[in-house]
Amino acid sequence: MNDNYAKVIVKGSPISKSNFKLFNINGRAILPYNSGKYHDRYAHYEEQIAYETRRQNPGKVLTEALIAVLKVYYKSRKRHPDTNNITKSIFDGIEKSGLIINDAQIRRIIIEEFYDEENPRFELDLFGESTYSIEYKVVKKEVEDNPINYSPPPNRKKASSLSTKTSACHSSTNQNKFFCEVCGKSIKKEESISANKGKTAICRNCFKNLF
Repeated sequence: MNDNYAKVIVKGSPISKSNFKLFNINGRAILPYNSGKYHDRYAHYEEQIAYETRRQNPGKVLTEALIAVLKVYYKSRKRHPDTNNITKSIFDGIEKSGLIINDAQIRRIIIEEFYDEENPRFELDLFGESTYSIEYKVVKKEVEDNPINYSPPPNRKKASSLSTKTSACHSSTNQNKFFCEVCGKSIKKEESISANKGKTAICRNCFKNLF
């Protein structure tokens, strides 16, 4: 067994921490784990990463600077998180497992994006820099593939057409009732805690229970 190398494979569609953050009235981000709602999903995923990492690498601890090669396999080509945001989510779980001391150890990283409808997952290889080095190059293809083009999200396309309507109904919207995302009870605006960039409201009692 090489003490300067570790491999981790975690099955399931990779998710990004940024999609599950809530924000309190002071702007501090929180990641709930016991609300019983959708937002708990990230905390459970992080625990899964930590568990699988330790199970696959029992007793191993990498303490030196590392090279990381991350292969992310999404279930769908059309709907998945930004791959750039995935790395933080994965390394938080790896760090939590104790396999590495701190994610700052990752000094070089290669990320590749793939698709596997039947077996979404991520595969991570970690190499100690004192033993391994990395080489890569980009070459021009002899025969070009069909390009994978990207377009703006639908909400951006609608933004300009909705701006006038939003301005007109802003004052009336403030009078609407708010409902707690966790317990579902009706709450007043001044009694709610804003979350998810103002898209979510949480009552103060439920907010306290998130910790």
